[in-house]
Amino acid sequence: MPPIITSLTNPRIKHAVALRDKKTRDADRLMLIEGFDDLSLAVTCLPSLRALFYCPALFKISDGEARAFRQTCAKADAELIEVTEPVFRKIAYRDGPDGWLAVAPQPDLSLERLNPTKPNPLIVIAERVEKPGNLGAILRTADAAGADAVIVCDPIADLTNPNVVRASIGALFSVPVATASNAETLAWLRARRIAIVATTPAATQPFTAVDLTGPIAILVGEEKYGLSRFWLDQADLSVLIPMAGKVNSLNVSVSAALLVYEAVKQRMGR
Repeated sequence: MPPIITSLTNPRIKHAVALRDKKTRDADRLMLIEGFDDLSLAVTCLPSLRALFYCPALFKISDGEARAFRQTCAKADAELIEVTEPVFRKIAYRDGPDGWLAVAPQPDLSLERLNPTKPNPLIVIAERVEKPGNLGAILRTADAAGADAVIVCDPIADLTNPNVVRASIGALFSVPVATASNAETLAWLRARRIAIVATTPAATQPFTAVDLTGPIAILVGEEKYGLSRFWLDQADLSVLIPMAGKVNSLNVSVSAALLVYEAVKQRMGR
């Protein structure tokens, strides 16, 4: 069994810390996944892990569960690396870490990889969403609702950002996800005859008044400005979320959740 890492300047520790930076992640094609729950989902969805750093002093699960999880990660090709608590706190990016952090290959985010097979796929498209927490929440909603894919258009928030992973609670790995330009995404949708449903306060129809049971892509836009003119011009349907107060919009992840679950409700009622 390899020795426990105790040095804060160990090269493996310095590299793990460096992976918080997008340039390093992209150059090495690696990413960080922290937390038992997120890793439990990731290890069932990803083809492999590169390394698993663990610190028994921080575990919130039983010794038996921890032993079984280390074995699961080892079967996914992860190098098992035990570290001391000070060392783990250096590589952790969460408050209140639970002693588990993995280095994993970045997932394939190419649009060509997406191939929904249902006759009425439900696609979620997020254009230029900036905040990692919002993007992660959209992924979490997509997983919970059984959406067929999420496409991030002209992304600002990096999907491999540890805070996206955290907010998605691992759904980044369980939902088919791609990044693409607006033009590439439009061509992909048109080729599959998937209708475009744009959310905008300028629409006249509430989202509950339209048919969302067919093959559709629900579009939400960046936090401050909403969807671009590109998508508003291309939309087959434009819908609004009625607002009874003084603000004119909801958080982008909340808007996505409302429309996605309206589509789910309508489909369950068929």
